[in-house]
Amino acid sequence: MKGKAKELTIIIPVFNEEEGISRIIPAFESYVALSKFEVNILLVNDGSTDNSLTEIKKVKAFYEHVAFISFAKNAGLSAAIRAGFEAASTEWVGYIDADLQTDPNDFLKLEEFVPEYDLVTGRREGRKDSMVKKISSTIANWFRDSMLHDGVHDSGCPLKILNREMALNMPFFKGVHRFFPALTLVQGKKIMEIPVSHFPRITGKSKFNVWNRLLSPLQDTIAVRWLGKRQSGYTIAENSILKKHPELNE
Repeated sequence: MKGKAKELTIIIPVFNEEEGISRIIPAFESYVALSKFEVNILLVNDGSTDNSLTEIKKVKAFYEHVAFISFAKNAGLSAAIRAGFEAASTEWVGYIDADLQTDPNDFLKLEEFVPEYDLVTGRREGRKDSMVKKISSTIANWFRDSMLHDGVHDSGCPLKILNREMALNMPFFKGVHRFFPALTLVQGKKIMEIPVSHFPRITGKSKFNVWNRLLSPLQDTIAVRWLGKRQSGYTIAENSILKKHPELNE
């Protein structure tokens, strides 16, 4: 792993996943070996009420490239992802769900488009979710794209690589992770969506409900549309501070 040109931090939010934590890092072995990055893994314990933190500490003891942070109480998926972005020190960050319904090896597909694109996101093919979850996701994605025109079919796919600086420039709110593509475009950056595999959940319980996967995202979509409409820009024609701040001349 040492000697690779750049580093990448993969953030893995964890909430009550004690049964599956021991499988997470072994599932990354092939990807870590083949990646063009030196891969670091950051587990973010989102205030789990089971033994997830204990299991995370066991994993950390065996792997040098694994670190963790732990919340005092549950703050939600978006907060866990954001905390991971803030804690990372690498130019590029990614994330994946702890349930491993997406395959860490698919990060290799995303890497092919880095750094040409500022956000590379997966599109889950043949989703192995419940019918209710798939229908609600289809409705939410249709509504989001019709309002925001981000051109992405699966905005909530939990497999992404982003430029960290750009990610930190995004506004933070509960549910923001569903809008990373739209908020990337708001910054004038480039996105790419790549088909990835999807698998049934083996351990733990889904955190899905109609509010957090359908009703709340519809409200958030309207807010993000407003944000995009309110963006403003400017062009500097002349300035007298080039010696101190040459980037203003770019």
